[in-house]
Formats: sequence, structure tokens, C-alpha cells
Amino acid sequence: MTAAELSTLTQQVLWAAFFLSAAFGALVQGTGFCTMGAVSDAVALGDCTRLRQWALAVAVAMLGFALLAGAGIVSPRQTIYASRNWLWLSALAGGAVFGFGMVLSSGCISKTLVRVGGGNLKALVVVLVAAVAAFATLKGLTAVWRVNTVDRFALDVGANADLASLLARGTGLAPARASLLAGGALGAALLAWALSAREARRPRALLAGAGVGALVLAMWWVTGHLGHLPEHPETLEESWLATNSTRAEAFSFAAPTAFALDWLLFFSDAGKRTTVGIVSVAGVILGSAAIALARGRFRWEGFGGTADLGHHLAGATFMGIGGVTAFGCSIGQGISGLSTLSLMSLVAAPAIVLGAVAGVKYQMWRLERA
Repeated sequence: MTAAELSTLTQQVLWAAFFLSAAFGALVQGTGFCTMGAVSDAVALGDCTRLRQWALAVAVAMLGFALLAGAGIVSPRQTIYASRNWLWLSALAGGAVFGFGMVLSSGCISKTLVRVGGGNLKALVVVLVAAVAAFATLKGLTAVWRVNTVDRFALDVGANADLASLLARGTGLAPARASLLAGGALGAALLAWALSAREARRPRALLAGAGVGALVLAMWWVTGHLGHLPEHPETLEESWLATNSTRAEAFSFAAPTAFALDWLLFFSDAGKRTTVGIVSVAGVILGSAAIALARGRFRWEGFGGTADLGHHLAGATFMGIGGVTAFGCSIGQGISGLSTLSLMSLVAAPAIVLGAVAGVKYQMWRLERA
């Protein structure tokens, strides 16, 4: 592969990621898909419709990834979540902190990016603060705290820390077949629950859940297959183009907001490069803005007062710290990571939900007290 061909392929990966992200932003803006809203509806109203949408998204992504892995197109061992070490406490603590923070901030980072596209200035502040907190947890003060505390509790599982790899190791099955069996079984169970209620089978609900899951799956294909080089012409090593992790990646928005802010502030630095995560942040905002403008929903919105500002700043900080500590947000670990059957995701996703439940209970207590 020549340098020109390598550059062309990299641009193809970036443009594909941008358009998928724009589609994600448009879909979430148009359907109201929201993990925080799903938890809030279930806790406060007893309505699981949006929770079933989220489960449907996970099921579609999980079943699709199982097929990709079974066909040898993408493997759990090739993704950003690949590791022998199971950082269970990081996933648990980070997920809980993130979940609590997303309630204080009126939505997770992906939903906040969608709100930015709709003209919400509160969301813009949340994104900027979350990006700073996330970057600090990647490389700054809170990164030192993270490494010296929760990251110390790592369990070497003897194989890649995902259910399919453990199944293959325990039964002697080929890794691809193990991925197909494990992902197929769990994905089918989630799919059955997600579609078991009539309201979850309505067109809008199906579009929201299945659409998000399909977009996550498409991003796996873009980074894990289209951008995959068995041997990079410069390093002579296996490579995945235009990803921050140099592995296959799907949607995640905690660390990418930090990368996007870093790229914006240090754009003239020759060492900076545009990545899938960075263009995903821009794509979600622009896709959301397009739908908001087309439907007449674009509205400028600011903070209602000091208390509103304080809660959103705290929530943004919690999301930035928690999202990086847990190695992903409600989309990154809650859908993309779960689709790979990562053990970290299997801890982080429930922890995010539990943190969000605590956040909803706290907000209900505040309202009752007022």
C-alpha cells in the first residue's frame, strides 16, 4: 500500500465514522432515545418503554457483533475493550459515578451532544466541563488518583476478558464459534425481553432501539474491517486506522470529548491527528442540529438559576471522571462494550444504571423537600 492509498483509506474511515455519527445524532434527536430517560421513566413512572429501547439497541449490536466475530471480520480481542486484566472495581466505581452524574446533567454525554445540536447552551457547558474532567482523568490529577486506587484492583483472567474468550478457553471451542454462541444466546434473550411488551413494538420505539444498535454495529465494521490493516506499511504491524486506541472502536463519548477538546485547542500541533472519536463528537452535534432545524425544534436554552448551574457542573464533572474510569459511557460501555461481551462492560453497564437510579432518587428527594 502506497502512502497515497493509506491516506485515502484513512479518509474513508473518518468520513464513514462522521456520517454514522451524524445519523446517530439525527436518530436520537428524532426519537428521544436516552439511557438516563429510560432509567428515570422506570424508577419514577414505572414505564419501561425506553428501557426496552435501550435493551433492543444492545441486543441488535450484540447479535450483529456475534455474527461479525463468527465470520472472522472483527474479534473481541481486536477491540478497544481487549485486555487480560479485568478492572472490575474501576468499572463498578466509574460506572456508578457516571450514572449519578448523567442524572444531575439531565442526560449522558451522547444525549448532551444531541442537545447541543438543538441549541441547548446548558448542554454546551456540560460537554466542555465533562471534556476537561475526562482529560484530567486520562492524563491529569484525577488520572493519578485513578491509577493509584481503583485501577490497582485488576484480575488477570488468563485470556481476553470477555465471555466468549472464557467460553472458548473452558470448552475448547474455536474463538469465533464461542463468540457466535455466547453473543447469540445473550442477544436473543435481550431481544425477547425488549420486544415482549406491545409498546416496545411500536414503529418509533423499534426505530430508536434497533437504529442505535445498527449504527453501533456499523461503526464496528468501519473501524474493525474497513480500517483494518493486517500489516501497516510504515510500522509493519497489525493496525486499525484513525482510532485513538489503535484498536477497533465503536461509539463512545467520554474520552472522545476530551480528545476533541484537545484537538481543538492544539490543532496547530503537527503531532495531533484526526480520529474516529473526534469526528464522532462533531457528527452527533451536526446530525442533531439538522433534524432540530428541519422540524422547527431548535431552541436556545440556558440555566434556570444557580442551583441548576451547580447541579449540571457537578454532573458534568462526575461524567468525565466516571466515564474514563469505567472505560466508557452509557453508550460506550452500555451498548458498544456489551456487544463484545466484555467483562468490564458487564460490570460497568449495571453500575451506570444503579448510579442513575440513585441520581433519580436524589432528584425526587430534592423536589419533595422543595
